[in-house]
Amino acid sequence: MQYFLNFIFTPEKKYETPIMTNKMKPEKRVRKNYFLKWLLLILIMIMMQEENAMIAQETNPAAYEKEIQRWHEQRINSLQREHGWLSLIALDWLNEGENTLEGICTIALQNGKVTASINNNIVATVNEKEFFSGELKTDNDSSGSDKVITGTKAFVIIKRGEQLAVRMWDAEAETRKNFSVIEMFSISPQWKIEARWEEYSPKKKVRIPTIVSGYEDEAEVPGVAVFAIAGKEYRLEPTQDGEEYFFVFADKTNGKETYGAGRFLYTEQAKDGKVILDFNKCYNPPCAFTPFATCPLPTKENRLPVRIEAGEKSYGEQ
Repeated sequence: MQYFLNFIFTPEKKYETPIMTNKMKPEKRVRKNYFLKWLLLILIMIMMQEENAMIAQETNPAAYEKEIQRWHEQRINSLQREHGWLSLIALDWLNEGENTLEGICTIALQNGKVTASINNNIVATVNEKEFFSGELKTDNDSSGSDKVITGTKAFVIIKRGEQLAVRMWDAEAETRKNFSVIEMFSISPQWKIEARWEEYSPKKKVRIPTIVSGYEDEAEVPGVAVFAIAGKEYRLEPTQDGEEYFFVFADKTNGKETYGAGRFLYTEQAKDGKVILDFNKCYNPPCAFTPFATCPLPTKENRLPVRIEAGEKSYGEQ
């Protein structure tokens, strides 16, 4: 950096020389040097602004606390959506043949294909169009599941392994109407940790346990985040979720201050061999709010023998 600054601010005559190594005239060479100086100066100013912004965020506790508070407000708003985790009222596994969804429809499962026939006295829609009967896509379909909406209720078909189930919401669910705050640990920048990223090549194939008895999910792990707490090294492996890393982890606060089965954390992908683990943004899985979710559980590699006193605490009596 100092070399470039000297180049920019040293008078141009220092760089003029009677010994020409090419056919460029001295005056053209001077103009070229001026252009390079201005280009370098602009690039340096951009780099300094970005660096200063990062430093300001790291050294300004008030600004950082507001950032985490905004994140948590968005998280709460998502939970309270009409068809969010708080409004789930059922998870019914389908049997081969006909299945009755009481008061709404009959669902038939045949060789992995799901069709629904709405009861005569029920008005239902799919994709904002009136729906009477037909095949329903599951959440395993590339274009997403078909959501059937009738009154305050809605349902989709989900697939877990070879099993299919009806997942149903009700906007008037008591769990949604009676929702209260989720307590958090005190926000502290010390829990925003820069980890070393070690990429796996090829990606590591893993089986992830879930809260659904007998069902494990298959996934690929792109690498491992290696970090230190109080001078001791720890490791966490994420799966890939779109453009982000998704960590499911357990720590020594589980079953005490935090939800017993662990917590979730999303991060940006690794950059320059680093990944930022902001544990102030770790949160409860859906299973902390409802028995009708199918949450993944931490693998043995992601069970930390340390207390992570950051992020969300347990909700309610769970």
